[in-house]
Amino acid sequence: MPDPIFAHPRLAAIYDFIDAERSDLDSYVAFAEEVGARSVLDIGCGTGTFACRLANSGKRVVGLDPALASLDVARRKPGAGQVRWVHGQVSHLPALNVDLATMTGNVAQVFLTDIEWTHVLTAVQAALCPRGRLVFETRDPSRRAWEGWTREQTHRRVAIPQVGLVDTWIELVEVELPYVSFSHTFRFRSDGTELRSASTLRFRGRDEVAGTLDAAGLRLREVRDAPDRPGREFVFVAQRLPGDTP
Repeated sequence: MPDPIFAHPRLAAIYDFIDAERSDLDSYVAFAEEVGARSVLDIGCGTGTFACRLANSGKRVVGLDPALASLDVARRKPGAGQVRWVHGQVSHLPALNVDLATMTGNVAQVFLTDIEWTHVLTAVQAALCPRGRLVFETRDPSRRAWEGWTREQTHRRVAIPQVGLVDTWIELVEVELPYVSFSHTFRFRSDGTELRSASTLRFRGRDEVAGTLDAAGLRLREVRDAPDRPGREFVFVAQRLPGDTP
């Protein structure tokens, strides 16, 4: 089940205002151009910002997400009519044969169990064309990003058109590595409603991720630094080679 921040209609409707600064997507757009990708699978596409951006540049895009409320927002954006939206899990993917698959933001870390992560990578391998690439990011666990997930350090007040002021903050709930749980609170000042979204992420190390890619029939080509979080994240680039099977 997707977290309420993506699945609750009222929260999905304000997500793009809360997370408005998406410079992290610039490097993914640049990578798609770098490898000459004409077709892209955006896994965990959410409200469709990245998928629509790619579609507006002339690429054939499939946006996949399990949160229907987020897809409802995505379908109303400029360029949305050029995207093939798929509501469901990665296991629901149709036959694709895409040049590039992406998992931006926290997407790769929401798959908590080894079995779940293996299924995702296997499905991606099957969705890629021969020599197609997978690119995704994941936080370096040694940097302990969760230590900054406190109300004091994350509180913001955001003015949202037709909604009003919304206070939002993150609070750490539990650290039991490799799992980190936290809550995201939203307080709508217009009517006093307070909504919470509970989340858990899995922090995998560099060597662990590399091993899982190889087991799924994806060859690790390089590990880059994340331009928006230098020194704090790994950006993995893997490739399906002709004849490779998991």
